[in-house]
Amino acid sequence: MEAHTDIDDAQLGVLLDASPLNPSIAEAQGMLYGFLCGGGGDPISVWLDQVLPMVDANEDSLREARDALRSYAAPLAQALRGQDANIQVFQPNEPASLLQRATAVYDWVRGFLYAMGVLKISERDLSAEGVEVYRDFAALTRMDLDDLEETEDNEQALMEVTEFVRVAALLIDAERPGSHREGGTP
Repeated sequence: MEAHTDIDDAQLGVLLDASPLNPSIAEAQGMLYGFLCGGGGDPISVWLDQVLPMVDANEDSLREARDALRSYAAPLAQALRGQDANIQVFQPNEPASLLQRATAVYDWVRGFLYAMGVLKISERDLSAEGVEVYRDFAALTRMDLDDLEETEDNEQALMEVTEFVRVAALLIDAERPGSHREGGTP
């Protein structure tokens, strides 16, 4: 089940255009989940400070953009915290090509790893399974998508990789101290 947000992809893209990081929607969403799964205080605020830092506290448009991004992030965080913990891996709207969808997964993973880096989470902070996930995520960021062909096998592989990424992020979430899941394993 997907978490519902009131912000569509076009609106989200416009909000992210103001970011000094210039993340894609998938990368920004991966960063959000990285902060959420990494454990700690207020991950949405940490995400906002990375994606859209308040350089001028008096700038109303920036404050409004941050509020809109917060309203985008809140249902995603709630879905992760719920009993049926859920993580969404961003996919562009139809009719997106296989390359566009694979690039979204690639960007999502990069964003997730970026957040882990900001939180200073390294392999020594993870279980053996977590280390394997971390390494698999790093390997995914080295994928060469330039020659990706639109084949049924590649479609199937992308679906499998996307599901792996989703489940692997849930594993990281479950093992981190301060896991955001209700009744989650710290």
